[in-house]
Amino acid sequence: MAPTKKKHATSQACIIPGGFTVLSLQFSSDSAAQHKLYVKEHKVRAERSSHRPLDRTLFVLNIPPYCSEAVVRDLFSQFGCVQSVELRDHPGSFQESGPKLSKFFKPAEKKGFKVGYIVFQKSSSVAAAKSHPHSVPLVVCTEQRPVRTGVQKWIQQYTESFIQPDKLQQIVNSFMEDYDKRKEEEAERQRKEAEQQQEDEDGWVKVTRGHKGTKARPHSEAANQRTLQKEMRKKKRKELMNFYTWQHKNTQKEHIAELRKKFEEDKQRIALLRAQRKFRPY
Repeated sequence: MAPTKKKHATSQACIIPGGFTVLSLQFSSDSAAQHKLYVKEHKVRAERSSHRPLDRTLFVLNIPPYCSEAVVRDLFSQFGCVQSVELRDHPGSFQESGPKLSKFFKPAEKKGFKVGYIVFQKSSSVAAAKSHPHSVPLVVCTEQRPVRTGVQKWIQQYTESFIQPDKLQQIVNSFMEDYDKRKEEEAERQRKEAEQQQEDEDGWVKVTRGHKGTKARPHSEAANQRTLQKEMRKKKRKELMNFYTWQHKNTQKEHIAELRKKFEEDKQRIALLRAQRKFRPY
């Protein structure tokens, strides 16, 4: 009875401090060495990204360099249907920085151990992965899924480094189509934001609050035309409002000119009296 209990105890999942579950990884079925993966449910409340649902995302540490995204997907597919796999150098929030670039236009990836975010289609798959027995390793390289290492891997990388012109042209065309589509969407968004600011007849501008975190949009020809028309309307209103002000300033200028004219006439009259020696100031 004792050996039966011991065998039953080793078939349980191994949980370590921090909430991580230890999974054994074996490169091939005849390999004696084993590698350890540390997995737990992704529970970062500050991250509100739909790309990593909190109830269906498994966080994995210590993924070896020979495990690509395709290999990780196949390894964890035994626990359920995998929706997406993301491998990164360090843990962090999901950052969507523009369109997804092809491998031809991205810098070479760092070689080393990775962290992974595995998103399943069902939340029960996360529990199944966490409850996997520690004594049953996950096999990386099989006949159905061969993984190349050593010289064979270097030869494969060298062969894949050559770029086919037709394939590269297709990637460039696809990127430009996506770029044009995003530009059209941005122009439509700018038009909707411009409609939110409506100027009434008295010159007041009604400003409505836009989306939080919106960035300053670049100037376009349509935006420049709208700004120019707006400045022209302001200039016309300013001319109308300053009409009486201009008239008042003109009257003041005429009064000052009249005073200067009288002052000059008085100076000439005083000079004439001095010349005739008839000037008696006292």
